[in-house]
Amino acid sequence: MFSKRKTAGDEPELDPQRVPQHIAIIMDGNGRWAQKRHLPRVAGHKQGMQTVKTVAIAASKLGVKVLSLYAFSTENWKRPSSEVNYLMQLPIRFFSTFVPDLIKNNVQVMVMGDTSKLPVQTQQAVRNAIRDTAKCDGMVLNFALNYGSRDEITRAMCQIAGEVKEGQLSPDDINEETISRHLMSGSLGSLADPDLLIRTSGEERISNFMLWQIAYSELEFVPEHWPDFNAESLKQAIVEFQGRHRRFGGLENQ
Repeated sequence: MFSKRKTAGDEPELDPQRVPQHIAIIMDGNGRWAQKRHLPRVAGHKQGMQTVKTVAIAASKLGVKVLSLYAFSTENWKRPSSEVNYLMQLPIRFFSTFVPDLIKNNVQVMVMGDTSKLPVQTQQAVRNAIRDTAKCDGMVLNFALNYGSRDEITRAMCQIAGEVKEGQLSPDDINEETISRHLMSGSLGSLADPDLLIRTSGEERISNFMLWQIAYSELEFVPEHWPDFNAESLKQAIVEFQGRHRRFGGLENQ
């Protein structure tokens, strides 16, 4: 359902002790934001990049431990080549200007997805950002680049099957923890599963994003297009999250 926007006087305060540890965001609506302003779609992507910077710093200051952003999906290759080419340049521009700020805020960059399919320069920009922020031990800024959850799960199953074939793993030992460890988010350990998933632009779809990991995530579908999302929007989403009761399949008073 859509999160309800309250007036400033009615809005409850954010509890800094109950900020979700892992927030995942489907950054939707860049193109529609641009079209509403009679601008080319790439203008929305450019503005969306600025929003990433704003929201990443805001999340870090609020105490979020992992912020996962759906930047480019395995299905996005179907878009016009001119738009895809522009999107492939965004990580280069983003990291070249923003890594110093990430280091200043003790933010570590991680990437999940099949980056081998990205252009060489984009791959290099990603590797450089991961290397340059490797010693940061604050929030993890986790980009999903050329990522699709079905592809991720398929790869994990192939890896597990290979380990069984080689005698490294017994079929009887395969459980949820085994699968989670083999997913692209496995390096996040206990923080791999988002507490809160936000999708901007009002669309109510998951779009092949972290399907395994969001089994018990709270979902919020907010009306703002991604370029209009800001630090206050993030705060409101967290306040909404804090007003819910997470039971994980059990009873509230159990």
